Amino acid sequence: MDFQKFVDGFKSMTCVVSVEKLENGGYGAIKIVAGNKAYIDSIEKESPNTPKMLTNKFVPNSDYQNYFPKDLNFEDFCYRCAVLKEPMHSYVHPERYDFWFNIIMLPLDAGDEHIAYCTYTQELAQQPNTKKMSSIPYETASVVLSSCIKLHGADDYRKSMGEVLNDIRDICDANYACILTIDFFTSKYDILCEAQRDVTEAMLHKENWLTEDFYNLVESWENCIGGSNCLILKNETDMEFVRQKNPVWYESLKEASVGSLILFPLKAGSQLLGYLWFANFNVKEVVKLKEIVELVSYFFASEISNHQLFDRLKFVSTMDMLTGVYNRNEMNDRVTQLSLDANPKRKNIGVIFADLNGLKKLNDSCGHSAGDLLLQNAAKILKELFPNDEIFRAGGDEFMVLMRNTTEEVLAKKEKEIKRRAEAIPNVHFATGIYFDNECNNIHQAMKIADGRMYQDKKHFYELHPELRRPTEVLREF
Repeated sequence: MDFQKFVDGFKSMTCVVSVEKLENGGYGAIKIVAGNKAYIDSIEKESPNTPKMLTNKFVPNSDYQNYFPKDLNFEDFCYRCAVLKEPMHSYVHPERYDFWFNIIMLPLDAGDEHIAYCTYTQELAQQPNTKKMSSIPYETASVVLSSCIKLHGADDYRKSMGEVLNDIRDICDANYACILTIDFFTSKYDILCEAQRDVTEAMLHKENWLTEDFYNLVESWENCIGGSNCLILKNETDMEFVRQKNPVWYESLKEASVGSLILFPLKAGSQLLGYLWFANFNVKEVVKLKEIVELVSYFFASEISNHQLFDRLKFVSTMDMLTGVYNRNEMNDRVTQLSLDANPKRKNIGVIFADLNGLKKLNDSCGHSAGDLLLQNAAKILKELFPNDEIFRAGGDEFMVLMRNTTEEVLAKKEKEIKRRAEAIPNVHFATGIYFDNECNNIHQAMKIADGRMYQDKKHFYELHPELRRPTEVLREF
């Protein structure tokens, strides 16, 4: 067959791909045999309408990796189309390019026992086409729609994500599935949810592979995906690719008895939120499963992004940004909740008011940056002393601590410890007042009494230390 004459009959960017057939049923070299003018121009003529290749010179019958990096997804499509004679279609956005690819591949009745051929036609667009994205088989659409309904109608975020994950795991016939989120700011990861069935002993004992170093491993996955939109490992050949690319991860997979893997990054725009993966899945259905998982991953990412946005908004609305404790609005809400919710089981409430002496003078003499540092140091003492209690910044220089299920003795000891800790920090001087309510009948009355005691302590402090009204000590962070 005259491949050049054949592809010249196509208007869209089209080439002929050859796949070397190996005796073991696998494949060897994958080459681009011939391309029409539109396809060759996309390589040789740099344009904002086409992706930039690794070279600007097209050479017939050369390895595809001359033009773009090794891509297991591309190789799998070529093998299935050329060797297995399966027509292939995909609408995909490889991360390495700022383009959406509408790809159509058809098997050719050419070649011999060593080489098989197929066509590769691509249409490019810089913006996604929703009609093409939604042009999917009924079975896939049904799965995706069901997942969306479950995610949208649920009150428990983690529970609903876990239920949908388990549904997809069941469709993939996978032993294990997981959604993992990443916080690049803190260099931490979190297993949002997981689903499993008949997991191996190695996978069951996650403590063997979910170690402190696992975050570093997660960071390396993006390089393994290598600019594609996912990573799919179906067999030992694919595993060998990981071994060469990332030997540490390869050993981790082997230790966890992972023989096959579907891994999709979860993104909101260009922001990487985490990963979705399925281990030991039904590799015979890999094309269908890739399509399902790819679509569902969009909705998982959307839910995660929305939830994280809600958490950030909640954090901003309830926390004092300077000190990292709850703000006055949250204190008012909590007090209202306690006053309206007559729970007979709620007893033994402790209230502590702690006011910083000399903040105004420090602001006036040393500037507000010094005053801010004083507040941060004071809040640090309280957070260390009350790690499991609620701390509020009630006003400019005033904090309130709400202790639940405590005793009068513990409350008194905590008050003394506040003052003792403050003595070690320059310019940090607390005036305190406490009240213990074993019945929790009137939270407002408890706060009023504690607040009054604090002001008495403040008055007494300035009578004993009038010199502290003029702070001269250099404030330092600890």
